[in-house]
Amino acid sequence: MEPSLVIPLIVGWIGGWMVNYLADVLPATRRFSQPACQHCDAATTWQDYLLLRACRSCGKRRKPRVWIVQVFLAAVSIYIWMSPPARLGYALGLLILLYFTMDFVIDLEHRLILHPTSIFGALLGLGAGALRQGLFSTLAGGLAGFAIMFLFYLLGAVFARLRARRMRKAGLAADNEEALGAGDVILAAILGLFLGWPMIWFGLLLGILLGGAISILLVLGLLVSGQYKEKAWMVFIPYGPYFLLSAFLILYLPTWVKAIVPK
Repeated sequence: MEPSLVIPLIVGWIGGWMVNYLADVLPATRRFSQPACQHCDAATTWQDYLLLRACRSCGKRRKPRVWIVQVFLAAVSIYIWMSPPARLGYALGLLILLYFTMDFVIDLEHRLILHPTSIFGALLGLGAGALRQGLFSTLAGGLAGFAIMFLFYLLGAVFARLRARRMRKAGLAADNEEALGAGDVILAAILGLFLGWPMIWFGLLLGILLGGAISILLVLGLLVSGQYKEKAWMVFIPYGPYFLLSAFLILYLPTWVKAIVPK
């Protein structure tokens, strides 16, 4: 490894610590707090937490997600050091990456889009978007992202009512699951600030296609296992992570995106 790459490697690893810490404590306490074991809730010393040691109370190791985040951010930090996103540079590009990864993990694990992280993301998106594509396109992208996803949110509410009716007919207890939540609408508006108009519509479309592909795999799995009739209406996937993945591809891997877009 070139000596100069040690810098982004270390910075990315520190970023992984930050993302894992926020993903561990914010959903539970909604504030910066002492980290705790994700298995037994016992308090963890900062030394054990940063060194990724197993819990001293229950003996269980940290979740695989912790190591995945650490390695992913260290690797992508090196990548954007060598190929920073257009008009953003390394430092701002890394900060956006940390925000995307944190929201991805929290929404995937808890199905939550937290208000404090949304406020931070909106401010970050406004500044980064203005640098990347100009203020007008940034604001238009935020408005379009909100409007498009709000329409899907209303359609999702109709689907949720149909689902609840189907569950009652099947003798199942109704729950509060939603096809899309208000947090998804807020996230779409924030990503609209990052991507601007007209790229936000493509970003949302790509995210929906990615989520749809996973849904198809889940349905196939239910069909193969013979559980489709019992569980097809019980399976929900959070769309936030797929919107974030889509925005990541557009900002950091634009050549990949261009390769899959029909000419």
